[in-house]
Amino acid sequence: QVQLVESGGGLVQAGGSLRLSCAASGRAFSLFAMAWFRQAPGKEREFVASVRASGGSTNYADSVKGRFTISRDNAKNTVYLQMNSLKPEDTAIYYCARSRGALMGPSRSEYDYWGQGTRVTVSS
Repeated sequence: QVQLVESGGGLVQAGGSLRLSCAASGRAFSLFAMAWFRQAPGKEREFVASVRASGGSTNYADSVKGRFTISRDNAKNTVYLQMNSLKPEDTAIYYCARSRGALMGPSRSEYDYWGQGTRVTVSS
């Protein structure tokens, strides 16, 4: 059974930075693409960023391009999301997800394991 545990959320002022981490249990972490999604109050869960199994390719939502960076350390079974120049509209619960395989697109159906989420609040 795969478990994903997010950490690093918190309260930050607009323009600030946070680094989220997602630690994965189980073997074969390095074989699967990983992603971050977020869900703001009253809104659908939306794609934020994804990274290929090898870490060599990434994909971002337009709303975070140039501000967020996804990365992974396969030796530590961990994926990260560095968030810079945060805006109040980035306020949400952020979820880590594991792909069903090599897919790293924006659709939730491409991911089969999810963490419990970590809350990020950006004040204006």
